[in-house]
Amino acid sequence: MSSQRHRPPAITDVARAAGVSYQTVSRVVNNMPRVKPETRERVLAAIRELGYRPNAAARALVTGRGSTIAVVTTNTTLYGAASTIEGVEAAARLAGYTVSIVVLEERKGADLLAQLGRQPLVGAIVLSHDQLSVRALRRLPADLPAVAVGGARTPGHPQATLDDRLGAADATRYLLGLGHGTVHHIAIPVSGPRPSPRELGWRDALAEAGIPIPEPLQASWHPRSAYEAGLVLADRGDVTAVLAGNDELATGAIRAFHDRGLSVPRDISIIGFDDEPTTEFLVPSLTTVRQDFGAIGRRSVELLTTLLKGEQPTPRTQIVNTTLIVRESTAPPRLGGARTHG
Repeated sequence: MSSQRHRPPAITDVARAAGVSYQTVSRVVNNMPRVKPETRERVLAAIRELGYRPNAAARALVTGRGSTIAVVTTNTTLYGAASTIEGVEAAARLAGYTVSIVVLEERKGADLLAQLGRQPLVGAIVLSHDQLSVRALRRLPADLPAVAVGGARTPGHPQATLDDRLGAADATRYLLGLGHGTVHHIAIPVSGPRPSPRELGWRDALAEAGIPIPEPLQASWHPRSAYEAGLVLADRGDVTAVLAGNDELATGAIRAFHDRGLSVPRDISIIGFDDEPTTEFLVPSLTTVRQDFGAIGRRSVELLTTLLKGEQPTPRTQIVNTTLIVRESTAPPRLGGARTHG
């Protein structure tokens, strides 16, 4: 409670005390037009009473003197994150903004977020794919316009995301349509208690087909974890089809199958997710779910610029569709079903 009592007043506190929007407070602070005299006086009285001192982010919101969008993420090496940031940068450049990349670490997350509040930012775009980034989104300064990208639905912020739940369902249905009795799943990490949308889509398709749902194997973002999961699946002897949480995990699993003397797709079919540039040139080339990360990066900038105009985007959640890309890593199961290996 003491930290709350000594917290410096924010622009939203002034807005609440004056009974106006934070955009109106910003206009008053920066002596901008389109504010009625009586409203201006009410805001100035609230500023004096609360002892509010406008920060750089609040000034930038209306004056346009700030020109930087912060992109907050926990990982810039993953294909999806890097491609999304590339889309953000391209769209931001066209809109006249620069981009600053903020990479969160568990131990330094609070310090980095505090720095955001002191920078002359116009807004933030948070790649909310894991628990640390979701917590960061919730702890951003209240007067900093922000947009979420991906992850679970975020009611408090506009969001750009991919329909990977439907993509996973389509991939699972494709494998079932080839004649596989069921599909196993190597799952990506999640940002909360619920399974990832990809796991949910896999479950949707199996439930729709009336097929018992196998226990998914949880992996990290590293292909090594999928290699270990692949060894488990290979040793079962009855697995003929796998949906991997992303292309890197699919690659790790394929290596495990190879090391157990199994062939893809003759013995096991596998589908990845994301359509990384290398997947087309693997042997066999990888069937995968293509996601347009650049599109959600561009869409997130559109959502943010709408907020900066003092408007609310409609709809608040922008969804980009996925596409199943069929290549060589999938085929009908071998006659006789179960296989043996030595």
